[in-house]
Amino acid sequence: MFSKFFINRPNFAIVVSLLIVIAGIVAIRTLPVQEYPDVVPPQIVVSTTYSGADAKTLEESVASVLEQQLNGVEHMLYMMSTTSPSGLLTMNLYFEVDTDIAQAKLDVNNRIRIAESKLPDAVKRQGVEVADKSADVLRVLALTSKDNRYDTTYMANYAINNILEEFKRIPGVAEASVVGNQEYSIRVWLDPQKLAFYEVTPSEVISAIQAQNEQFPVGQLGQEPMEKPLAYTYTVTSKGRLKTPEAFGDILIKTQSDGSSLFLKNVASVELGAEKYFFKGLFNNQPMAAIRVFLTSSANALEVSDLLDQKIEELSRHFPEGLRIDATYDPTTFVRASIHEVIVTLLEAIVLVIGVVYLFLGNLRATLIPVLAIPVSIVGTFAGFYASGFSINLLTLFGLTLAIGLVVDDAIIVIENIERILRKEALSVKEATIKAMQEITAPVLAIVLVLSAVFIPAAFMGGLSGTMSRQFAVTIVISVTISGLVALTLTPALCALILKQEEEEPLWLIRKFNALFDLLTQRFGQIVTKTIRYGAFNLLLFGVMIFGIYQLSHHIPTGLIPKEDKGVFFAVSTLPSGASLSRTHEVNRFVGEVAMRFSDVAKVGGFSGSDFSSKAYTTDAGYSYVRLNDWDRRTDANQSVEALSKAMLKEFSKNKEARIIAVAPSSIIGLGVSGGFEMYIQDKTGGNYAALETYAKEIVQRASKREELQAVRSTLSAGTPQYRIDVDEAKVKAYGVNIADVYTTIQAMFGSVYVNDVNLFGRNYKVNVQAKDEFRETIQNYGDVYVKSSSGAFIALNELMTLQRTLNPSITKRFNMFPSAQILGETAMGYSSGDALRIMEEIAQEVLPENYAIAWGGASLQEKMLLGKGNLSFVFAVLFIFLILVALYESWLIPWAIVLAVPFALLGAYAGVWLRGLQDDIYFQIGLITLVGLSAKNAILMVEFALQKMEEGLSLIDATIEGAKIRFRPIIMTSLAFIAGTIPLALSSGAGANSRHIIGTTVVGGMLTLTLIGVFFTPLFFYGMMKVKEKIL
Repeated sequence: MFSKFFINRPNFAIVVSLLIVIAGIVAIRTLPVQEYPDVVPPQIVVSTTYSGADAKTLEESVASVLEQQLNGVEHMLYMMSTTSPSGLLTMNLYFEVDTDIAQAKLDVNNRIRIAESKLPDAVKRQGVEVADKSADVLRVLALTSKDNRYDTTYMANYAINNILEEFKRIPGVAEASVVGNQEYSIRVWLDPQKLAFYEVTPSEVISAIQAQNEQFPVGQLGQEPMEKPLAYTYTVTSKGRLKTPEAFGDILIKTQSDGSSLFLKNVASVELGAEKYFFKGLFNNQPMAAIRVFLTSSANALEVSDLLDQKIEELSRHFPEGLRIDATYDPTTFVRASIHEVIVTLLEAIVLVIGVVYLFLGNLRATLIPVLAIPVSIVGTFAGFYASGFSINLLTLFGLTLAIGLVVDDAIIVIENIERILRKEALSVKEATIKAMQEITAPVLAIVLVLSAVFIPAAFMGGLSGTMSRQFAVTIVISVTISGLVALTLTPALCALILKQEEEEPLWLIRKFNALFDLLTQRFGQIVTKTIRYGAFNLLLFGVMIFGIYQLSHHIPTGLIPKEDKGVFFAVSTLPSGASLSRTHEVNRFVGEVAMRFSDVAKVGGFSGSDFSSKAYTTDAGYSYVRLNDWDRRTDANQSVEALSKAMLKEFSKNKEARIIAVAPSSIIGLGVSGGFEMYIQDKTGGNYAALETYAKEIVQRASKREELQAVRSTLSAGTPQYRIDVDEAKVKAYGVNIADVYTTIQAMFGSVYVNDVNLFGRNYKVNVQAKDEFRETIQNYGDVYVKSSSGAFIALNELMTLQRTLNPSITKRFNMFPSAQILGETAMGYSSGDALRIMEEIAQEVLPENYAIAWGGASLQEKMLLGKGNLSFVFAVLFIFLILVALYESWLIPWAIVLAVPFALLGAYAGVWLRGLQDDIYFQIGLITLVGLSAKNAILMVEFALQKMEEGLSLIDATIEGAKIRFRPIIMTSLAFIAGTIPLALSSGAGANSRHIIGTTVVGGMLTLTLIGVFFTPLFFYGMMKVKEKIL
């Protein structure tokens, strides 16, 4: 017998367990720590800029060209393109979870090279960037000036010159950038009136800058070959590029007729300013320069965040006086708090399990033995993580918490059986241990096999749900396998050493408990007898229960993972289409003022001129990060993020300039733009954005009336006021004007023309020409600008063109190559994301005509992909158990007596989740799979001993009842130990509590009904199957 070797050599058993613990301790020191494993679909971000192009032009000439070539990249789930009025195109290509992202990036690069020949020349010169980047930001940092001594342009460029490159060298950082492209630039602000007075055109100014701000290499004196040898060779240099605004002001434009010189400073003001001015930031309502740091797709957020903190601490020592840096948004704060809470829950579970074990075993000696199994199995599991390439994350920690109740089971079964033999037979402790192991080895092995087999299907599932299930499944399998090994080696060895043949008198409470349990066992035997006697009636009750489970399953809302209080929300502001940046900035200032009146708000970071969902720059949108105090300072219900955001929304609604809504962050970092649903309406008719907006508005209007939904909005605005210029080419030709000069003049005055570069602080910056602000306020300003004809005459621009007011989208989106309207929304309190998806599908079906379709992105797509997979893995889990039991018992009937216990666990799981208003999601499905194994475990103990009693000569009915009575105490003991270990999950609070509630409620509810009801039916099923077997044979 396997265990006898270790009973005779206890030190060997102790050494084996110590080696397991040491391996686990070593592994803990090297394992990465993260919120979730790599469950987010990796993405490739393709971006480019087409200066001066509007969103529609960018879509038609660049986005569609690239999409046609990129469509069909291997393992791609979907792609999405966003074009903005700033000329920026961003394409996000999302891939399956297990995709080799390096290979995917190479494939995307190769396809883009093929498409480049069809792109506009300006885009070719700019280049197309391909990056492996997470969709969500790792950190948003605010640079502020303590006493306003530094403006935002200075702070932004301090970051560019001294901070960003340091951040980019951190392993795992994909991108670090200043929000708003506020790099230094020599800004030449033209005065059209002075240009007209001096008869100078913008084109002439640009030509003068190009000619006089240039680096000219001029060679060497004495450079070989030389006919006669020289003593020295001299390098000759020229003035080179200009360095200061004053030097640019001295650029000669022309020599006038009176011989005087006209300089740039005579027709323009020159300053060192910012390249772009389409963004404004606030941190606690103080001006800020914002830095965004993004992860690579495969990076560990916590590890990179730690490295980032170290780098910030190092760099901040050298900051100029008065400059400070703060984190306005840091999603890893929630991750760390969640992991801390799970560890606390795990420790609470250990204490409760020890208490239950002591209650049943009645003495410290016996209690010590299963307690020692906990560290061996739990710590040893970390070595299994290392071998499997896993990390320490919420899922593996959940698995370990549940495993605490499981790993003591095998040890309890062994000890209880040894003590039972010692009470009934006159054997020494060692003899009793050997006999007990002969009886119990097969059931222990069967339990380990069953609990391991139940998770095998989940471990091989693909996608996000498969990855999450795999982490949990492997955790349970490793810990249960180690506990089985401990039960067959260390536990019997320690029993033979520690247990006494005659234990000292237990405490009064323990004696009373044992007496009560003996009565309960007798009563249990009587009830089992009646259950078998009235088998037909009880089978009818079983059928009614199955129907009840079916009904319950259809009344529980579905979802991917639960919404959590992440300690932050976004206040998203939308102003009327075309609203100016200054109006948007005032709204964000208002949001900051309101939020900071609440004592539970820690900090507020405002972003004006940036669309929340696409992060595209547009003047009529903005958002704010509202960071709350830590969870231990917000313990009341009215201090939750949902309650506080609702209270603030009442105050936000007093601002009539904008629509302000509260949006939760994504449940998993990088999975979608927010925590709600993400739907796309695809126009397959050819791209009429006006019609697309009409349908989107109708869907939003209907959805906003549903109580299950909130903050429903569409990001498409096809009615942004714009002006279209129509140049009269015939008139231009008649006047003898170069048409290129017309467009250059328009861009230079009302847009911005990049002329060439200037070298400052060791970097190259752009020289940009643009009209002063007072000369580009209205369409009448076009009359202030002139172009020169071939005869030298000056013609006003408004004589050569007409302006027509139009309505067009400022931002366009394409989803899988079709023009699309993005619709985002949140679920109201008390409803699930599954409810939201179902309702949105119903509304879209009612509203959308033929050739329009809907698609899902982010977490919504993952949830749709999950549908049915959980049920499939559950079915396969039951099937695997059944087949293993067939192999163990060499029977196709006996396994039914074990498998039929599963519905009792399902009843409690569904009832518990329904009563608490929770949802059917990944955690619930993982809990159900766990319950399949636990149901089988309890039933195996009864069936195994009933079969042993039949071999000893008892009749079928007597063996069934006796086997049930013998195993009743260990079943109750192990079940209560498991329930005690899981209750902290079901009742926990703090960061990440909702996820713990679902998995905890599922398994606690299932184990309660399994223990209170199922334990009476397993003998009935065994008796029935054996009767069928007798008749067949």
